[in-house]
Amino acid sequence: MAKILIIDDSKTSRKILKNLLQAEGHEIVAEAQNGEEGIKKFEECRPDIVTMDITMPVMDGIEALRKIRNIDVHAKVVMVTAAGQANKMYEAVKYGASEFLAKPFEPEQISEIISRILED
Repeated sequence: MAKILIIDDSKTSRKILKNLLQAEGHEIVAEAQNGEEGIKKFEECRPDIVTMDITMPVMDGIEALRKIRNIDVHAKVVMVTAAGQANKMYEAVKYGASEFLAKPFEPEQISEIISRILED
């Protein structure tokens, strides 16, 4: 099972992801409310996987993704997007996002994505 960092400005989204991932047996090593805080948590915890919202205050997910990948080029980051953010998804791919998860999502989707990343 994986050590996971959840970065999302929505407390509800963090709680949903945390509950789903813990039910799958994963460990949530930290949570962050924005990209800047997320980078600090990434450096402290060195998680196996990061789930990160694209749209956040202070520092958005794209900028945080770039900085996390500068810290660890092998970092596995799942970008969580709202519908209609195709341009942001292309930008995230350019900076090394591992996978995408569109809101609203089904529990099976996050489970499948995490399994795929762990197999790589």
